[in-house]
Amino acid sequence: MALNIDTLGLSATITAQGISAPGYQTILATLTGYFQQIYGSDAYLEPDSKDGQLVALVALAINDANNTAIRVYNSFSPSTGMGAALTRNVKINGISRHGATNSTVDVTLTGIAGTTIVNGSVRDTNNILWNLPASVAIGIDGTVLTTATCTASGPVAAVKGAVNQINTPTRGWMSVINATAAAIGRAAETDAELRVRQGQSVALPALTPFEALDGAIANITGVTRHKLYENDTGEIDDNGLPAHSIAAIVDGGDATDIAQTLRKKKTLGAPTYGKTSVSLTDTHGNPVKISFSRPVAVPIFVNIEIKAFTGYTSAVGDKIISAMVNYINSLGIGNNIYFGRLFSPANLTTGTDKDDSQFYDIVSIAIGTNKTSVTTSNIVIAYDSLATCTANNISLRVVS
Repeated sequence: MALNIDTLGLSATITAQGISAPGYQTILATLTGYFQQIYGSDAYLEPDSKDGQLVALVALAINDANNTAIRVYNSFSPSTGMGAALTRNVKINGISRHGATNSTVDVTLTGIAGTTIVNGSVRDTNNILWNLPASVAIGIDGTVLTTATCTASGPVAAVKGAVNQINTPTRGWMSVINATAAAIGRAAETDAELRVRQGQSVALPALTPFEALDGAIANITGVTRHKLYENDTGEIDDNGLPAHSIAAIVDGGDATDIAQTLRKKKTLGAPTYGKTSVSLTDTHGNPVKISFSRPVAVPIFVNIEIKAFTGYTSAVGDKIISAMVNYINSLGIGNNIYFGRLFSPANLTTGTDKDDSQFYDIVSIAIGTNKTSVTTSNIVIAYDSLATCTANNISLRVVS
């Protein structure tokens, strides 16, 4: 068979089904065949020969070029793009990748009506500073709800009532308190998280106001998780939502930004419902009260018993704990903890750690919302709550 350089068939090709390319072994075998056509079938091309190494290098170069072409092709789609390419892709949806965020907490400031606090800050019981917005004015009722941002980066926690000290005394400002726990800061948005939000963003121009509002909340700066509920009946529903109301449960984000988004996007005449209320004014200067809720954190405790096999180390145990913590913290607002599903992360069934599952066997798992009371039952999470877990909440015991 004559050698035809134009029809080697080794390059990446694009068809109606997408892009494809032969694998490295196919490329190597094809080049080896053509080499033997040129120099004879008795040419020695094993890996220990110079000619064999040369053919392998050419095959590897072609394979690398094909992989680059596939990466470039896939970078044009939000579903397959990665890193900087995905960051550029989502701009067409009017969104951008969320960078790393500091923790935020809603605080209620109390004082003399009309007092303006400029560049103020507050302090929690751990002496960590939280900055207020550049200017905050106390309302006519002597209070104002605003969002304070932690000065320390990363996941800084603040439980209910912990932010209770004025750091920059201002005449007319008397006290500060947080009625809800802080929204924990987070690392920069991953590709997987950005793809989910990109999918939600296409609902911004949706036909129904509910989808449009859901997409708008998802793209508020600092929002990490959210859940939107609607009661379109004339009675109070099972979650306690009033008739014809909407309830937004939002983790992270500035309270005023959230309230403004709800005001602009919600259905006309539908009241908002929640435990956090923000006073706004419409374009005509009329007062508008918008309510939403911050998720109530529900700590989850897990007891795991395993039987160790040869090769098990404490590092494997740490991976089990990390996988369980990540799974629980990945659940959305209002998502129940189903006991049977915990065996999957505990067995390290996915990711780079799955090979470590051969070194142990799960004997038992028990869960609960109290460290001293764990069972094998599911844990029901309220519609406005969020399951949380830390490594300290996981007890891992090796049994014989």
